[in-house]
Amino acid sequence: MQGISRKMELTLTPPSPEDARDEETRLLEAIREAWDGGDAEPEEMGNGGEETPIRFQYKALQSLHGALVRGEWRVTASLAFDGLAWNVVGVEPGRTAAAHYGCAVDLGSTTVVLDLMDCGSGKLLDEESGYNRQIRFGEDILSRIFCCKDQPERLKEIQEETCATIRELMDRAAEQTGIRPEDCISMVISGNTTMIHFLLGLDPFGVFHEPYAVAVLDPGFIPGSALGFPIAGEVYCVPGRANYLGGDIVSGMIATEMYRRTDISVFFDIGTNGELAVGGAPFLLCGAGAAGPALEGGSVSTGMRAGTGAVDRIRIDGDAFHYHVIGMPEGAERVFGPAEDRAVREEAAAPDGPAARGICGSGLVDLLSALFLHGWVDIQGSFREDRSPLIRRERRPDGGEETAVRYAPGLAFSSQDIRELIRTKAAAATMMEYILNEAGIGLGDVSRFYMTGSFGTHVDKESAVSIGMYPDVPRERIILAGNTSLEGAREILLRKSALKDVRTVLALMEYVQFGAVANFVDLMQAASALPHTDMSRYPSVAEKLKRMQDEAVRKKQEQEVDE
Repeated sequence: MQGISRKMELTLTPPSPEDARDEETRLLEAIREAWDGGDAEPEEMGNGGEETPIRFQYKALQSLHGALVRGEWRVTASLAFDGLAWNVVGVEPGRTAAAHYGCAVDLGSTTVVLDLMDCGSGKLLDEESGYNRQIRFGEDILSRIFCCKDQPERLKEIQEETCATIRELMDRAAEQTGIRPEDCISMVISGNTTMIHFLLGLDPFGVFHEPYAVAVLDPGFIPGSALGFPIAGEVYCVPGRANYLGGDIVSGMIATEMYRRTDISVFFDIGTNGELAVGGAPFLLCGAGAAGPALEGGSVSTGMRAGTGAVDRIRIDGDAFHYHVIGMPEGAERVFGPAEDRAVREEAAAPDGPAARGICGSGLVDLLSALFLHGWVDIQGSFREDRSPLIRRERRPDGGEETAVRYAPGLAFSSQDIRELIRTKAAAATMMEYILNEAGIGLGDVSRFYMTGSFGTHVDKESAVSIGMYPDVPRERIILAGNTSLEGAREILLRKSALKDVRTVLALMEYVQFGAVANFVDLMQAASALPHTDMSRYPSVAEKLKRMQDEAVRKKQEQEVDE
């Protein structure tokens, strides 16, 4: 691997009266000779064919003499790239090039994921994830932005919590592998523009406020020690393109290689915000805007993040719900129907997993899809109360009442919840429709639809198409691409030439801010039906509805004959 860090095993000639060069010069010249001798591609050492400087960091210089003596002039030098030069950040006695480690991080607003990588082989050694400790300053990004506005001491606290989250994941990886954080040379962090501002202790108010002039989009390489990380070398923050189009999307371009392809692809990261890119090697038209918190558990009465106790998959069979809870074995299901509901049976922790505490984004999409396809709600998302005894009037926290459906013991999905989810899916669908129209591209022209992020990884394609969140295209063209932010960060860590690819991506990107589109809300109205006001856009859903309706009629006729 030719990444942004290197470990080089070197044998030096001891000094003599005829050769009294200083130890630093001796080691630097040995590095140059080994590099030119084929240990790395020459173009990887420099920029644009020019030779890149190699310098010593002070700590490495302090350890140099002892390492040379203990290793009897056979040592291993650790080098870290900082964007302009290679820095010798450590010297160890003996041959230790096999112990070459680094970290890739996806700095999400809710969840942070860290990969500990073997930078010599490219092997993933351990992956750790945890909630971003910023959450205590606000559940959503906007709350955190306002929390620290004009309060530098609060901004400092948020920065400390951000860095502490990453250090905690490094410590957990060390417990699993025995590889200390100090053994890592470099780190790559990918995140949206606000998260990078919080990481660096910069005021992110410009992300939210016109004219959207943020403090920095391309901070580049920063010494790990400056952020309190015990790594030997540098932290590279993947650059963003605009206030709502951050390094996580640029990383996604690196991971999917859209910028290399001559055919047209769509990239969509949907959560509280939606970030889109359409194009390929000729161009990348990008956009970002608010989708709403429903898919991340917010604004839905029993919504929650995807964690233990969350219903993540659900379907209707007959008159009952069949559902899976995170923490249960894969493939296991529980059943909740009118009989269980009448008995008011509370679901206790069972051998097959925890009780259901709420429902996460993938479960919500499944639930709305099932309600619609089985005729429990109509095209506008209104309940049809005659379809199931599980649909009834429920009391709201404010004392009022509204129609809702019980889907698990003690858990209900209300009319207001449906409105919130339809608003979110309509925003997502409209973003895609608008940007494709701006690019003059039809759905048939798109080869691949990359659905990314934590939500895009776990949602069921059929459910998302059925409610009109995803376009009705052949399903093999819809690719659940996983965490492309993290994958792109890994690629940069392990392949230094990806830094040039980042520049290519940024140069290709043209940015549209959906919040500035005058008629965006009007465009959403057409998508505020299930799956859409124009059913001809969703032929497979129309066919499925007819098939299910015909099956329901057949079963009813068979039941009447039996009676």
